Formats: sequence, structure tokens, C-alpha cells
Amino acid sequence: MEVALLTVGDELLAGDTENTNASWLGRQLTAAGATVTRVLTVPDEEAVIADAVARYHDAFDAVIVTGGIGGTPDDITKAAVARAFDRDLVVPDDVRAHLEAKAEQFAEDNPEMVDRYDMDLDLDAWASVPEGGQALLTDESFAAGCVIDRVYVLPGIPEELKAMYETIADEFDGDRTTETIHTPAPEGALVTHITAAREQFAVAVGSYPRKDDAPGRVKITGDDPATVADAAAWLRERIETE
Repeated sequence: MEVALLTVGDELLAGDTENTNASWLGRQLTAAGATVTRVLTVPDEEAVIADAVARYHDAFDAVIVTGGIGGTPDDITKAAVARAFDRDLVVPDDVRAHLEAKAEQFAEDNPEMVDRYDMDLDLDAWASVPEGGQALLTDESFAAGCVIDRVYVLPGIPEELKAMYETIADEFDGDRTTETIHTPAPEGALVTHITAAREQFAVAVGSYPRKDDAPGRVKITGDDPATVADAAAWLRERIETE
């Protein structure tokens, strides 16, 4: 299962916000056996988002889009996804009712905040989904995410993203398996053995240098767990390990 990640936000491109969502999703998907084949960050521009969604939808088994689903003017991701499928945004009655009740409960639980600030809540924006899409709702997020034809639209706030991802996690699986070897050896000392392992076992082998106090890593990836295990055992006999 090949998955593309599309992270949305001017703040990501400017470096104002660290893109931890992409790395977190990559780890979850890889652990599930899926393969993350693309990661792309785009600005808050509807045409750019729509173009990327349309291209990735055609090219990969699934696309996960994160960020820009709230109710402020720069939150245009759901409109862009609707545009990619040439559909309208709609506001399902049940989703709006759910979010309205949630907003009322928030006001009841936070009277001082409501009294202090003029809250302009666009419930229609929060509840909207592309026509034909399935809304995704969690306790952690006010805005509804959605799924439409293998495109999954999730929040950008990490805590909200993680909670919403759990509602769809079972839909991502695959045959890819990985094993990691930790080594103090420099990458230059690993080239011969990595090349031989790739040729002998038909697996992907990558090396990643040590960082700060963490050792270097050799990562073996393949579709057959037994072959990956054999390649890892072969490498452990030939490189220094920690």
C-alpha cells in the first residue's frame, strides 16, 4: 500500500511551525506495513492543494492531507479537496448538530472566555465536507475531518491529528516490514556490506549516520519478513553493533 502525505500550511513552509505531523504519520504508516512514497508541503492556496490532491489521488493507493480544516479564512483545505474531485462542499445536518452541541458545551464549560472574547464561530465551515465524503469526528477536534475516495483529510494540530488518525488507522496496512540495526561504525565502513546485502537478499537497505549521542542505524526493508530477518542477521555478523 503506497501512501502520499500532503501537509498544508504557510507556517510550515516559513519554518514557523515544525512539521512533526509528517514524521509521526510516517512512523505509524510504516509500522502498519504501508509505504510512504511521497511527502509534500504546500501553502494555503486552494488551487495548489487541489492540484496536488488530484495528482496524488491518481498515483497512489491513499492520500493523507493534514492542516487547514478549521473555521478561519485561511482554512481552505476541505474546499480544495472538493475542488480536486469537482464536487461542492456540503454541510451534513447531523455533523452540524454534533458540532453545535459541542460548541454549546464549550461555552457552558468556559463562561469567562466566552464573556471576555467575541467568539465568531463558523459552524458551517467546521462541519463542511466534500459532497459524498464521510465526516470524521473526534472529541479532540471541533472541525470535522473527512474521507473521500481514499483521500483522508485530518487536522493540523498534532493532538487532534493523532486522535482522528486512530479512527482510520485500520484502513492502512501492507506487506512491508523493517528491521533496524544500531551501529557505532561510520557510514564509510558500511558501504561494502550494505551493497552486498541489497544484492544477495533483494531488500532495501539504508544507512543513517549517528546523531548527537544516538548511534548510527542500518534499516532493512522488504515485503517478506523472513528475508528481512535473514538480511539483518547476515549484516549483524559483518558490522559492529550496539
